[in-house]
Amino acid sequence: SLQYWPRKRAAKAVPQVNWNAVKGEGVLGLIAFKVGMASAIVRDKTDKSLTANKKIAMPVTILEVPKLKLFSIRFYKQGIVMKDVIVSHDKELKRVLRVPKQLPAFHAPEGYDEIRVIAYPVMKDMFKKTPPMVELMVRGQNALETVKAWAGKELSMKDILKWELLDLRGLTRGKGLVGPVKRFGISLKSHKSEKGVRRPGSLGPWHPAHVTFRVAQAGQLGMFTRVQYNIKPITHANAQQGPIPANHGFKHYGLIAGDYLVVEGSVQGAAKREIVITPALRPTRKMLKKKYEFAELKL
Repeated sequence: SLQYWPRKRAAKAVPQVNWNAVKGEGVLGLIAFKVGMASAIVRDKTDKSLTANKKIAMPVTILEVPKLKLFSIRFYKQGIVMKDVIVSHDKELKRVLRVPKQLPAFHAPEGYDEIRVIAYPVMKDMFKKTPPMVELMVRGQNALETVKAWAGKELSMKDILKWELLDLRGLTRGKGLVGPVKRFGISLKSHKSEKGVRRPGSLGPWHPAHVTFRVAQAGQLGMFTRVQYNIKPITHANAQQGPIPANHGFKHYGLIAGDYLVVEGSVQGAAKREIVITPALRPTRKMLKKKYEFAELKL
């Protein structure tokens, strides 16, 4: 499929978002880190379900959602940046970019039609010190006043996450250089075939005198940007008060330091991978109909 072409490693660890398609008001995104998977016991509150009012077990993914701070406010006009106003010069940003010693005076330009913010998570007590940067859309009638009030403050998950369904953007696990059987799913040839079994039978006709991209060949697999649509959030809590004990560590991740989110099903990527959370682009009636009451978490 040309939708997934070229099949090469993503240029950035934090994926970009087409904000024109995302609807809603307020800050339309969050950045989280994948912790791992577990099993959740929930009570099915879905209307006319076969398991209505019964406890069921489901696989869930745990995402740690650190607090957000604003680095700068961007003003757009017709998709082009008019002005970028820096509103933070924390010392932890020095690991990522050059930070001014004094903040410039805040002046909003005239004629802008969009406001976005460059935000970064507060990485205190987490597994790394360098914060990733992410661009988030801000919508609403008083978007400018809201963003100015947030400058210098820490935004928690409870301040932003108010959506029934989520879209999760992130990078898949990297597999490196793999052959065409695993990469494209072609069938193995007969054991009596010549010049290999785990390869295509032909690279193409004599003419056109070049190999087309449609031929299954070896190459990169994984580390691709992918989106999981219409993911149902199950519960969210804090590491000190929630169902996960504060001293419970996760394989390849460690301890959860702050807030975390539990979502239904699996999420792409390895542990510690950045995940951008946005409201659902195309919410379906089937997923909106599902209602779960969280009971317990099986770790």
